[in-house]
Amino acid sequence: MTEIVIDTETTGLEVADGHRIIEVGIVEVKGFNRTGRRFQRYVNPMRSVAERAFAVHGLGDDFLRDKPTFDQIAGEFLEFIGDSTFVVHNAEFDIPFLNSELRNSNCAEIPMSRVIDTLEVARQKLPELKSHSMDALCKHFRIDTSTRSKHGALVDADLLVEVYIALSGSEKSLIELLEAEEPDSVGKRKRVTGKRPFSLVPQVSDEEDRVHRAFVATLGENSIWGKYL
Repeated sequence: MTEIVIDTETTGLEVADGHRIIEVGIVEVKGFNRTGRRFQRYVNPMRSVAERAFAVHGLGDDFLRDKPTFDQIAGEFLEFIGDSTFVVHNAEFDIPFLNSELRNSNCAEIPMSRVIDTLEVARQKLPELKSHSMDALCKHFRIDTSTRSKHGALVDADLLVEVYIALSGSEKSLIELLEAEEPDSVGKRKRVTGKRPFSLVPQVSDEEDRVHRAFVATLGENSIWGKYL
């Protein structure tokens, strides 16, 4: 199943107040892996950006003035998304903005039946967390956000891919894994294994990986650790 992980930046918080989209960022995934297809466009909202929103994403009126309007990019946006499932963090924010722009462009709206809301998934799977914001989930899953100085649709879509993979990776509890074991011919438990349906999120830094590889190299070519690098 192909899914598109999507984020938007806007001129303000409420569609009802006439606020509009100023950036769309999409990363396509399939089987919990990036396909390499990405989509990113800045959009002229034909109105001013609220100061509160500008403080979050840093996209101002002067920068957006020469960008295409949403109706001018609607065709390529729809071609890119096709019939894919949407993965969104806080769909109640992004989807109304997208549907408002699609309506203004005389295009069909996105039904909520096509949407996976990672905010709701996180609330169900991680009820112990005080916050389920993107920042809180990145911190919980130890996802590196050091390259993000301000919010950006494509940057945040990339981070959401990691959050989505991590949330999906926590689906099976230890009990479920034990229940997946089957007895062998003499009644002992036998582990049933299979290919992992998603890639685990790396938990070591590039520097830690470099130091580890350097250490393993000192053990000699016959070291068993060398087989796992």
